[in-house]
Amino acid sequence: MVRMVNIACLQTRPMAGFDTALAEAMPLAEAAVQAGAQFLFLPEYCGGLASEGPALRPPHAVEEQHPFLEAFRAFAAAHQVWVMLGSIAVTGPDGMIINRGFILDDKGEVASRYDKIHLFDIQLSTSEVYRESATVIAGGQAVIIDTPLGRIGHTICYDLRFPQLYRALAQAGAEIIAIPAAFTQKTGEAHWHILNRARAIENGVFIVAPCAIGDIPGGGASYGHSLVVDPWGQVLADGGASAGVVQAAIDLDKVDEARGRIPSLTHDREFSLGNGAGA
Repeated sequence: MVRMVNIACLQTRPMAGFDTALAEAMPLAEAAVQAGAQFLFLPEYCGGLASEGPALRPPHAVEEQHPFLEAFRAFAAAHQVWVMLGSIAVTGPDGMIINRGFILDDKGEVASRYDKIHLFDIQLSTSEVYRESATVIAGGQAVIIDTPLGRIGHTICYDLRFPQLYRALAQAGAEIIAIPAAFTQKTGEAHWHILNRARAIENGVFIVAPCAIGDIPGGGASYGHSLVVDPWGQVLADGGASAGVVQAAIDLDKVDEARGRIPSLTHDREFSLGNGAGA
């Protein structure tokens, strides 16, 4: 039986405040629903993003009063669609924040949460430095959820560079792994397509990777090119370098097909690390 799901990535521009972030995302969400999308995927920090030197300073609020989350809960319920908020900044303890992703069901209820595990502490050059850990508390738990539209694993942005997370999610039965991001322009040009395709191929999963596009208030820029990649590594949709809706119909039966052809998820072996000097 073919299990077709119509999905849409909303390729939004980074906005400094809740109101501007909602004004950016809501028209794209409306357009995606009108085009038949059953599941919407938004980027990392879709609820607002700004930087201050190497630190990220997104607008944040406690989860129970977060205006971006509440607006999309109402949207999901009104349109009876599933929504992944790639991540929003949630107020944490001691002046820190949590980079938290959400899946909302078609009644607007929170179905799952995921706190980003791997934080982006990188120095790309003398002038381009990022220290996400300066303001963000890392998560420590991988998350997978069963939905009527497939079994979905959460990840966020820099997680993409840690293949063991994707292996664990795939071996736990994920058919789709989401990679919402605000990938930098420089690293995106070099690695975005390659890494997304690799995660799809090595795990036999659909990758859905909505990525923000354009300048970040305060400094930096996001790469865009939101991707939908099938389990064989074929790019089904690429959002390019403009804000908009990136839509694709995916056949979840392709997951079993790919894993049947190359059943590497069942071939992992334990090993030790030696120096090669002999038995």
